[in-house]
Amino acid sequence: MNEQVLSLRLKKVGEKVPQGARLADIGSDHAYLPTFLTINGKISYAVAGEVVKGPYESAKKQVAKNLLSEKIIVRLANGLAAIHDEDQVDAITIAGMGGTLIRQILENGIKQGQLKKNETLILQPNIGERTLREWLMLNGYGIVDEEILEENDKIYEIIVAKPVGNVHYTEQELLFGPFLLQEKNETFIKKWQREVKSKERVLGDLMKAHVVPRSKVAEVKEQLSWIQEVLV
Repeated sequence: MNEQVLSLRLKKVGEKVPQGARLADIGSDHAYLPTFLTINGKISYAVAGEVVKGPYESAKKQVAKNLLSEKIIVRLANGLAAIHDEDQVDAITIAGMGGTLIRQILENGIKQGQLKKNETLILQPNIGERTLREWLMLNGYGIVDEEILEENDKIYEIIVAKPVGNVHYTEQELLFGPFLLQEKNETFIKKWQREVKSKERVLGDLMKAHVVPRSKVAEVKEQLSWIQEVLV
């Protein structure tokens, strides 16, 4: 993967970025995504945020190599602190992290005033999709698009959200994704077939415990029931 050829996962994230956006890519990984999108005329401006010095330096070199230092600003900062008011960012990508970490980044962004709640969010959690969807719902973001894909035997979900005010999702929609639940494509089925086996193992371990945590057992059984219903 490089600035000319993205991984399938990042390519799909890039496809969700609005045309002409002013983008903040948080945890930018060599700035591959904003560089690719700028070269291909998809975005007009970008901030590439990195919290670790090594990746920050790599991103700066990547941008300079492609003569894009005036269009892509690389900043060493924690989360959305990479965004300044003058950037006028209207889209944010956060990819390749756990859902809990992405949720924390967004929460801190609201508290610190970097998240204005007028941006399109394009999020690609590696795990913990449910907790991320819950945060979006609680903070007035509606999910407007989702995609599930497989690459190198790993399954990824992409969630696109926009501020809409009051929004409500059922527990099943939070777990599976409202759009993914409607589509139920082959990759979705494959993911949840794997999850059945995983949760059955968890349930077996819980039942062997000296003190059986009844609430946790009930939670796992309920989710297993939902998954089995979806897979029918």
